[in-house]
Amino acid sequence: REKDGTFKECLVQRYLMNPHLINGYKYDMRIYVVVTCFDPLRVYVFEDGLVRFATEKYSTADATLKKRTMHLTNYSVNQKLNAGAFNMEEEEDGKGSKWSLKALRSYFAENGLDFEPVWEQVHDIVVK
Repeated sequence: REKDGTFKECLVQRYLMNPHLINGYKYDMRIYVVVTCFDPLRVYVFEDGLVRFATEKYSTADATLKKRTMHLTNYSVNQKLNAGAFNMEEEEDGKGSKWSLKALRSYFAENGLDFEPVWEQVHDIVVK
């Protein structure tokens, strides 16, 4: 909110109270896409991407709703509090609060989860 009472541009979206968690943490997937033509539509989806985690375990308790590092997954919010939680080494992929999409696929497979419906939904969202 600005000093004059008006609001800056913002994004408003429904908050999911029961998100899929990994080891108790919220996460998002950053998928890279290139559109080379709109008519006909030609879209390329990069097979890998980033998985970013919140750095505090998720809770819906009222007292935690303002904890940005619990409810937000973006790097700039979480790096300040948890600078050591970000992996830069390939052998550490699948640990900490930043994974490759390949590590997420492995996690799903190791835990008996099917990643294909998730990936199909990503493709559906991209072309909408």
